[in-house]
Amino acid sequence: MFPALMVSLDRRGFVRSLGAASLAALGGCGRAAPGGRRLQRIGVQLYTVRAELQRDFDGTLARLAEIGYREVEFAGYFGRTSSQVRVAVAQAGLSAPGSHVPFELLRDDWSRAVDEAAAAGHSWIVVAWVPEAERRSPDDWQRVAALFNRAGVAARTAGVRFAYHNQEYDFQPVENVTPFDVVAAETDPANVDLELDVYWAVKGGGDPLASIQRYSGRIPLMHFKDSAGPPEHAMVDVGAGTIDWQAVLARGSRAGLRHVFVEHDTPTDAVASVRAGFTYLQGVEF
Repeated sequence: MFPALMVSLDRRGFVRSLGAASLAALGGCGRAAPGGRRLQRIGVQLYTVRAELQRDFDGTLARLAEIGYREVEFAGYFGRTSSQVRVAVAQAGLSAPGSHVPFELLRDDWSRAVDEAAAAGHSWIVVAWVPEAERRSPDDWQRVAALFNRAGVAARTAGVRFAYHNQEYDFQPVENVTPFDVVAAETDPANVDLELDVYWAVKGGGDPLASIQRYSGRIPLMHFKDSAGPPEHAMVDVGAGTIDWQAVLARGSRAGLRHVFVEHDTPTDAVASVRAGFTYLQGVEF
């Protein structure tokens, strides 16, 4: 779980402690010079292999472990209970730091959602989508941020961290304000983390490196999927596109990044896609 003592530190100590933890988690050798570290644990967002999990849940987890993944992030349990998920993950030799859940649960059944996340062994429960009707104006985003704050308090009480994962629209201005900035500014860091999806930030016109710098200490989780470049920003396997992952990792490692999840929303061959992303990231020095 996320270390409870961190919430009692002053902001400078909080960020410094996060940076030390992230360096240990992301780069085992601990050297500070660029090019001196490589990822020691690479995760995968299981949405990428959703069809495979539907067909063979346990076998797919085992296959991901064989590729070399050490962490997975869920987006649904495929009919299994939290206890069954926890057992399956452990049997595959994996860990599952987080899980994505629908926005609607924030109002409908949040206490059950966080209890299930804790029972499954997750450290984070993540909302990754805000319905269009809830995000049409700056006032809407203020209300969303307030909802996130309440959700974060409830999650923390259950021993889980709450995080918000951005989409493309989070970096597209609404009446001259950027939703991602509103969420970051209007939520309490003690209760709400951010999961930066680097691809959606790029496609939405944002600068992920600037966001990482600006919100140092707020982004312990990231999604890695790649862009073929403007103007369409077609989604491609990690390492096959234009995003500078070395720069993202270098800056993230200094700003509290702890978990990286490879993802592709619509791969032609899901297993080949996550294998390619893993192989590429293994070789990136930062």
